[in-house]
Amino acid sequence: MKKILQVALPLFMLVILFSNCRKKAFDEYYGRPENLEPPIYQQLQGRGNFKHLVAAIDKSGYKNTLASAGFWTLFAPHDSAFQAYFASSGIAGIEQLDSNACRQIVTYCLIYNAFRKERIGDYQAATGWQTGTAFKRRTANYTHIYDGTDTAGRSIKAIASNRNGSYVEGDNNNKYIPYFVESFMGTKNLTSYDYNYFYPNTSYTGFNVVDAIVTEKDIAAENGVIHVVNKVITTLPSIDQYLNTKAEYSVFKSLFDKYLVQYNKNPVVTTMYQNQTGKPDQVFTKVYNSVLAFSPNNENYLAATNDAQMEGYTMFAPTNTELQNYVNSVLLEHYPSLDVMPISIIYDFINAHLWQRTVWPSKFKSTFSFLNEEARFDPATDVVDKKILSNGIFYGTKKVQEANVFTSVYGKAYLDPKYSMMIRLLNVELRNQISDIYRNYTLFMISNDMFKAAGYTIDQSISNDISLQFRYTPPAGSTNPASTGLTTRNELLRILNLHVVPNRVLTSLTGEGAVKTYGDEYIAYKNNTVFSSGNVDANNVANILSTKTARNGRVYYIDRILEYSRLIIGSHIEKLGTPTTSQYNFFWQYLRNSTIWNNTTKEITGVANGTFYTLFIPNNAAITNAVKDGLLPGNKTTGVPNFAPPATTPADRELVVRFIYYHFLDKRTIASDGVESGLISTILKSNLGEPTTLFVNNTTVGSLKLTDMNNRAANVVSPPSTYLSNRLVIHLIDNYLKYTL
Repeated sequence: MKKILQVALPLFMLVILFSNCRKKAFDEYYGRPENLEPPIYQQLQGRGNFKHLVAAIDKSGYKNTLASAGFWTLFAPHDSAFQAYFASSGIAGIEQLDSNACRQIVTYCLIYNAFRKERIGDYQAATGWQTGTAFKRRTANYTHIYDGTDTAGRSIKAIASNRNGSYVEGDNNNKYIPYFVESFMGTKNLTSYDYNYFYPNTSYTGFNVVDAIVTEKDIAAENGVIHVVNKVITTLPSIDQYLNTKAEYSVFKSLFDKYLVQYNKNPVVTTMYQNQTGKPDQVFTKVYNSVLAFSPNNENYLAATNDAQMEGYTMFAPTNTELQNYVNSVLLEHYPSLDVMPISIIYDFINAHLWQRTVWPSKFKSTFSFLNEEARFDPATDVVDKKILSNGIFYGTKKVQEANVFTSVYGKAYLDPKYSMMIRLLNVELRNQISDIYRNYTLFMISNDMFKAAGYTIDQSISNDISLQFRYTPPAGSTNPASTGLTTRNELLRILNLHVVPNRVLTSLTGEGAVKTYGDEYIAYKNNTVFSSGNVDANNVANILSTKTARNGRVYYIDRILEYSRLIIGSHIEKLGTPTTSQYNFFWQYLRNSTIWNNTTKEITGVANGTFYTLFIPNNAAITNAVKDGLLPGNKTTGVPNFAPPATTPADRELVVRFIYYHFLDKRTIASDGVESGLISTILKSNLGEPTTLFVNNTTVGSLKLTDMNNRAANVVSPPSTYLSNRLVIHLIDNYLKYTL
């Protein structure tokens, strides 16, 4: 036995020694470095001037979190900050704050990940860090289940949506805390004005958190970074939470509650709540309609899964008196109540007050809303309430955002139910253009009754697509074919375009003139009547009944629809030229006897149906001169035309074709409206296959002058309203036009 001990004891000692060596090596490699700073909690304890904060951490249940491993940034209010907080709150000390109140303070100042000042203003993008672009970070604070009221006024357990228009399980909808550092302010071209606009009693120092000043920065801890602040920062409400507490915006809030909010049962959260509390209550998610620019209760900016935020939402909320006045005088001018108007009007009105970006006070004019409009408020005189909140900025205003869709010519139809069919057609492609208050328009209004009188109606049985629910039933005496769907819609859009004059405000229609419409076709006006090519065919005009002014133009109320001609353009030339006393007669005689005329169909070879043209027809005297000058067949001495040269003289026939073609402008309609001038191609081609040209001088309204390729001049002598054909404008001129091949 003694011998065994003599052998075993040294071996045992060797094992102990080897084990101790291994432990020492393990501790040296994996153990906590001696020079590592203590965790956040221990740091606060050791410094001595954070007794109230340490007590709040203890009561909140976050001691273990901040005393152990992790990666946090804490904005830490010192004891003096707490003393000021106690005084302003009317309490004696931390003992009068319960665990929930302490948790609200601690968690809202606790942000995920550790950031020194030099990096806290940076944003982590997929492509890398973007310097100086972030001003908010995700905190450990969130609002979970709360006591709410549904749209019927019943008390319920509710939870906020965490996405715009929806809810995603597993996302606590954490609140974000705003801070202001030089890097961000410089990147965004912001100054102390933008900060002090919200916090006039706090100096901007280059490192502010909400309305607090960072007095000591970048205190390293084992589990993060501490920045000392001189004020206790309480949890900021979301835009939704703030709006719910402000009676002065109750009318604005009521629009959301009545038309844009619903409460959906949330079975997952309900089960969790019932298991935790033993209560039977259902939990409902408060969901805002997805048509909105954003959900005011969503803390996640555009659902970006990032601990930092570069932007936030902005809401401008009119106070009750101003909003109610606007509703009564503008939105309800033609409706008895909001309930009976199209819901899209409510959507547009609310969205006009919502921005998917942060609207800084110095950037009202350059930051555009969900409807792509600048903030039309004076930050000094129109804003009565301004708050930076957890998910954005809230401005209370004493005026309404005057949205384009209501103040433009578009709004005159949009807000009047008698023009609902016109609005449906405008929404196909013209809404954005004619509602732009920075573009001028004249709009001729088409009422539902006018459409019906012309044979056009809405028929929902045709299609589930509202843009195709149109029917045309020819009125009595009409030879036009019936149609539905896309065919009818295309007809209606062409008609609609005739009623929209872009880039021009017609302040008076007492004189006579012609204007180009959105579809490049011309309409004409004379003595407070207006007409298009189809009206010319039917020998009628639309009378002006009244007019209204909008911010971007003028609307005219008329008693008849403006219709386009469905006839071949040759029919109009024939109509103009057939009377022997007509100044168009000689030109017509040459055309009807030419090789390019089809007397059955009234088509002209080389002139495509449905294409835009301008035709300059020389008067009879000018045609006579063209004969004398050898440009047309006939007696060169007397100028007597030979309207029907025989086939045996093909050169004479070719003269006629070339002459006619040179008087057609190719793919362009021009009237004496002072709009378009320049060198323009005709449909006549040179010997090299290039288009021949005319110079059109249209600089003076009512005076249209032409210069041909031989520098010869001609003047339009037809009335200012000219003659309107099917995508063709016909002018009578006092000289013929001479080409060079």
